[in-house]
Amino acid sequence: MREGQQPHFQVLIEPIGSNSRSRIGRWILGANSGTDAGHTTHWFRVMCLTGVDYFSTLGYQPAIAALAAGLLSPIATIILVMLTLFGALPVYRRVASESYRGEGSIALLERLLPWWPGKLLVLVLLGFAATDFIITITLSAADASAHFIDNPTVHPYFAGSQVAVTLVLVASLGMVFLAGFKEAIGIALVLVLTYLGLNVVVIVAAASRVFAAGPVVVTDWWSALVQQHGNPVVMIAIALLVFPKLALGMSGFETGVSVMPQIRGDKTDSDPAVAAPLGRIRGTKRLLTTAAITMSAFLIATSFLTTLLIPQRLFHPGQAANGRALAYLAHAYLGSTFGSIYDLSTILILWFAGASAMAGLLNLVPRYLPRYGMAPAWSAKTRPLVVVFTLIAFGITLLFNANVDAQGGAYATGVLTLMSSAAFAAALSARAKRQRVAFIGFSIVTLIAIYTTVVNVIERPDGIRIAGFFILVMLLVSITSRVRRSFQLRADSVVFDDVAFKILREEVAAQHQLVLIGHDNRTGGASDYATRIAEERVLGRIEDDVDALVVEVKVKDSSNFEEDITVRGFEEFGFKILRIESNAVPNALAAVLLAMRNEFGVVPDIYFRWSEGNPVANMLKFWIAGHGDIAALTREVLRESEPNTINRPRVHAS
Repeated sequence: MREGQQPHFQVLIEPIGSNSRSRIGRWILGANSGTDAGHTTHWFRVMCLTGVDYFSTLGYQPAIAALAAGLLSPIATIILVMLTLFGALPVYRRVASESYRGEGSIALLERLLPWWPGKLLVLVLLGFAATDFIITITLSAADASAHFIDNPTVHPYFAGSQVAVTLVLVASLGMVFLAGFKEAIGIALVLVLTYLGLNVVVIVAAASRVFAAGPVVVTDWWSALVQQHGNPVVMIAIALLVFPKLALGMSGFETGVSVMPQIRGDKTDSDPAVAAPLGRIRGTKRLLTTAAITMSAFLIATSFLTTLLIPQRLFHPGQAANGRALAYLAHAYLGSTFGSIYDLSTILILWFAGASAMAGLLNLVPRYLPRYGMAPAWSAKTRPLVVVFTLIAFGITLLFNANVDAQGGAYATGVLTLMSSAAFAAALSARAKRQRVAFIGFSIVTLIAIYTTVVNVIERPDGIRIAGFFILVMLLVSITSRVRRSFQLRADSVVFDDVAFKILREEVAAQHQLVLIGHDNRTGGASDYATRIAEERVLGRIEDDVDALVVEVKVKDSSNFEEDITVRGFEEFGFKILRIESNAVPNALAAVLLAMRNEFGVVPDIYFRWSEGNPVANMLKFWIAGHGDIAALTREVLRESEPNTINRPRVHAS
């Protein structure tokens, strides 16, 4: 027992990296990893981290809108803004209130579907989240490298090097997160404020041109609209059909709730008596609302100005405003020097747009897969995950040859699927709380989000194929990891309550040994206990003067993996009984036996009946339901955990 620990408490699993011999190993696996789990900061600074992705879409969103909707671009953009402010924003404010540990909207659906169906749903949604976040990293880096290479000054030196430049940008992003989460937030703060400030200058310059030209610019635009589409009803109908192509302008909400643990709340947030961290929730809602309103204002202003001032033909592929409408205005109205500064700012924020995605992955993955036993134990640490995600981003970049257009469908599919699931979860939450108006509102948002997702999938089916690949890999890796870790200890700690501790201490004091008899907790009358103990005394050859304790394990949720075990003691019908609730019977018994040895200094003996049935069927029962051939499985978990046979608790079967 370690100094300073409570007498009834045993830590079984040491912190990852505590036994690493190399300095690099201790640094990679150390507790103070990239996310700086204990570090929190003001919500505005965190907004800048999540906003590098959201706000960076200004670099291409006006051009995408103009290309997709033509002269209807401002109207389609207004529809997108309305969906953002009255759909996505209320949904994710709801998510922030109910999923405040950084688990995102996925946590809401996980609670609705217990056991393995819930885990499978989470894995599928994590696959879509991985699609969204990983493609954000690779697509943004590829877009930044394209802007860099297309610059007239550097083009002669870097022409044809887009893949190499993209890989360098991805690697540098990973290095930032290896250095630390605080460093990433500091860089994001500078980039976002600079980029938005430059965009304000461009908007003011463009607006001054419109005002200088007089009302004729607006009336000409409206006349052209009427000539093309006839009346406002038709215009709105067509805009509703094309606005799903603008959905990239809604990215960033899932990341905003995923990084909630990094937001500084009130002093009362750490009070265990407080049910929810209200300060952190309030800060997250401010983050989401400020980002949505800011981006909405920019989108409406830029869509009007670019439509009014840039000829439609220049938005087409190969033309000067394709993919860079605001940069075109910056060069045209503010000169080449300012235009080059604007280009540099765009390149930097596009490069760092992957930071919000990396932050989302680093907060999301450790909260699910390690808890399910569906990833190696080191996946709960940040720096190893940074390395893994960076290598995956390398592979995606090479697979798509750093092509921006080839990755756009997958990006939109991930964003829209997560938004659809979040809206659906919010609707179910409102229904459970009998909030009729909220339920109807969230249901409408769900239908709109699903419609947008379906339209995107039909028009760009490559996105769902890429997402399907991520989901398949997620399932295969998760199931393989779960099977491989089946015989590991799953308990981080074991706690003996006062009665259990007293029973065990008295047994050790009286006979200097601990003898336990496994018993099926589904039955438990006086005669049943007496029969079981008498049977084991004969078959297991336990002497009559040796006192035996009964131990029972009740399976809670066999789909979970990591846990903290509490052993509760009872004296019923003249028998001493230890009862445990756990996710898997053999692993729990092994953990408790080792904790008894560590606490009381004796090696316990435990007696079981041999299990009947096919060995393969018993193994499947163990993997799926948490029980099976308890004697053999308990012994195997002990063998994996304690290589020294002298110190290993002894398992008897009869």
